Amino acid sequence: MTAYLSRKQVAERIGVAQTTLSRYKLPDPDATIGDIRGWLPETIDTWNAGRPGSGNWK
Repeated sequence: MTAYLSRKQVAERIGVAQTTLSRYKLPDPDATIGDIRGWLPETIDTWNAGRPGSGNWK
């Protein structure tokens, strides 16, 4: 079974408040059910490693 991360879990995984996610351009979700979006942990980890900030300015 594949487990997807919710927005709340994404926020916890990257160490920000859930409300902060609205400021970020998240990657396209790996799954969508109705209005609910889900991301694989690998998708979020890759996206987070490449986003600007925390020493990642390019």
